[in-house]
Amino acid sequence: MRNVTFKSLIGEVAANLHLPKDFDESKQYPALVVAHPISSCKEQTAGIYAERLAELGYVALAFDAATQGASGGEPSYLENPGLRVADFSSAVDFLVTQGFIDENRIGVLGICGGGAYAANAAMSERRFKAVATVVAANYGRLVREGDMSPNAAINTLEAVGQQRTAEARGEEPMITGYAPNSKEELETAGITDIDVVQAVDYYRTPRGQHPGSPNKLRFTSIGAAATFDAFHLTEKLLTQPLQIIIGSVPGAFGSYRDGFELYEKAASTEKDLLIVEGASHYDLYDQPEPVKQAVEKLKTFFGKYL
Repeated sequence: MRNVTFKSLIGEVAANLHLPKDFDESKQYPALVVAHPISSCKEQTAGIYAERLAELGYVALAFDAATQGASGGEPSYLENPGLRVADFSSAVDFLVTQGFIDENRIGVLGICGGGAYAANAAMSERRFKAVATVVAANYGRLVREGDMSPNAAINTLEAVGQQRTAEARGEEPMITGYAPNSKEELETAGITDIDVVQAVDYYRTPRGQHPGSPNKLRFTSIGAAATFDAFHLTEKLLTQPLQIIIGSVPGAFGSYRDGFELYEKAASTEKDLLIVEGASHYDLYDQPEPVKQAVEKLKTFFGKYL
């Protein structure tokens, strides 16, 4: 593996370039851009999938989104869909400058929010020849649904406006989190949904905890997300071969239903939906058997189309 950087719209992006065994720089390889989930970083589940794909003979580029993880860009801790989607093209720009990459055999894989961003990016980034998602979750939908109250989206946007005004007048930026910071916080909040419970187990315990994933979100960036729909226009513009992978156990993050929505809407004539039985959203992040099933499907899919 090589630590590399490339330029994004607003700063340097940090990435890990996972290389096949017996890598030979004089040869050309198919490549995959691998995008991490919302609140995650390249060393977590994105790194697991990138490593497995490198074992299959691909050069796999797992990167930290701009302003997140080890990447640069200011202000920090943004979850801005426009920037997230633009990062994918920057990643391809980097790959096509490497002599060992076959520019006609570049694909993309995204997990959770990174999966929905990958599908969105592939509509305009035609250098992606094949698109795969694992438990893709549409972040804009999540923000709009909020606490599931009737006016959740409007209330959130009103709060964002008030906070922007406060910060424009000199107050400190509001940095919030995506999920409870501990199991104790989770229990105190009375949250029992499987996705949130397992998010805490994955991100806030040794199972998946990493300094590049500090559970920090700049609150005002939620405004841009509220008007974003990752699947808008996929029925017209997402035409590349598409592989969707979800678990059969639904949760609050909605990757189960988002998987079906993306499958139904995408214009791709070659598309497939794999449901991993008994697997939850977070099982497909790092649990051996669900990840094995996902990688086997990705092996077949990318082997056919790249």
